[in-house]
Amino acid sequence: MNALLTRLRGIVGDAQVLTHDDPATDLSAWEQDWRRRAYGRALAVVRPASTAEVAAVVKACAAAGVSIVPQGGNTGLVVGSVPDDSGTQVVLSLARMNAVRGIDGDNLTVTVEAGCVLQTLQDAAEAAGFLFPLSLAAEGSCTIGGNLATNAGGTQVVRYGNVRELCLGLEVVTAQGEVWDGLSGLRKDNTGYDLRDLFVGSEGTLGVITAATLKLYPRPAAQLTAWAAVPSLEAAVQLLGLAHRHLGAGLTGFEVMGQFALSLVAKHFPQQRVPLWSEHPCCVLLENSDSESEEHARGQFERLLETAFEQGVVSDAVVAESLQQAHALWHIRESIPLAQAEEGLNIKHDISIPVSKIPAFCAETDALLQREVPGVRLVNFGHLGDGNLHYNVQAPEGGDASAFLRDMEAQVNHLVFDQVRRFDGSISAEHGVGSLKADKLPVYKDPVALALMRSIKQALDPQNILNPGRVLS
Repeated sequence: MNALLTRLRGIVGDAQVLTHDDPATDLSAWEQDWRRRAYGRALAVVRPASTAEVAAVVKACAAAGVSIVPQGGNTGLVVGSVPDDSGTQVVLSLARMNAVRGIDGDNLTVTVEAGCVLQTLQDAAEAAGFLFPLSLAAEGSCTIGGNLATNAGGTQVVRYGNVRELCLGLEVVTAQGEVWDGLSGLRKDNTGYDLRDLFVGSEGTLGVITAATLKLYPRPAAQLTAWAAVPSLEAAVQLLGLAHRHLGAGLTGFEVMGQFALSLVAKHFPQQRVPLWSEHPCCVLLENSDSESEEHARGQFERLLETAFEQGVVSDAVVAESLQQAHALWHIRESIPLAQAEEGLNIKHDISIPVSKIPAFCAETDALLQREVPGVRLVNFGHLGDGNLHYNVQAPEGGDASAFLRDMEAQVNHLVFDQVRRFDGSISAEHGVGSLKADKLPVYKDPVALALMRSIKQALDPQNILNPGRVLS
């Protein structure tokens, strides 16, 4: 191992190879996951500054038979970017590769390095007069490489799609240390297999994404936000259908939040004024982005809400009168995971269900969990517009949250995942598989699909040095 460390220092410089040999060096930021559910021990944390350095590091590790854990902002929720506890893995941090390489306004594209923080990219696009629409709660610390590796979603998927749909090209270092330069800004290229889509969502198991060319959009002329109380999840789905018909492509966000989820925000963050939650089963947050004018957008919203009130789909509603009010409403939605953490450890689920089946899924699964695990509290919220729910399970009130997570997680996951399969859904919508769900794929993934995935992994990474144990157990 000493020979490998010497080689790595020669590639990236002594200061960019961090090990436990130096008692003054704290590697915990790289060795524990964001939820503090997993703590590993790395042989070293290596921080390259260029694609050439990444390629050389991968080649050196491959020659030594040492596995690599690629890491971006380390904000993932499925334990997919931290080392195991063997002390033999190299964490490959892409944080120093954070440049916005260029914006092509005529082609509506931007090329960025993998370590670029999402918010930095958003700001760069805005400064150039464009919109990069990927938006999620961790945008101040997550990185583009990690977003691509997990095929991140967020709050605007209903209009713009997951990051896979926003990506036109990639630069990737293979498991053999070769560089694939696929940073084309082409929207049409039918010259063989789509390698881009192969690496997006592969969670660092097939190659190391070092840069990407992504789509930009014109900034909307107006953006309006509404908060609506609805009498049921069925009504929320009906409201979504009305929103599609009234707003068309202008519908850029449609979030649902259950009453208990909002009660946690009101309880733990009383400075935030949560509207309409206490008397209604759930609330919906809608966003309308218009290319014409604010007057046109507001007229669309008013007609939508009038129709929804007439049909009994909406019980009450407020429309943000300013950008500040809109940000405050979105902040409430984004505060639900933080409020849940304040309430105590919980069992998280990132699932997708066909939108039409979500009300029935929730009604049946709520009842099942209450029967099998009496007293559990359900924190249900998420991206109803694209069928993605964060269907989380909180310990009974007054109970030991740590003991609940330890003793009940396997049973609760089994109950929820079986229901997801019964309703033709997926056990991972936008967070990925990581190591947390790797053992679940053989149970819930089509066996032919799983065999194909294993064949691809074997073909591209026969040594199994790239993020072993993630996605495929």
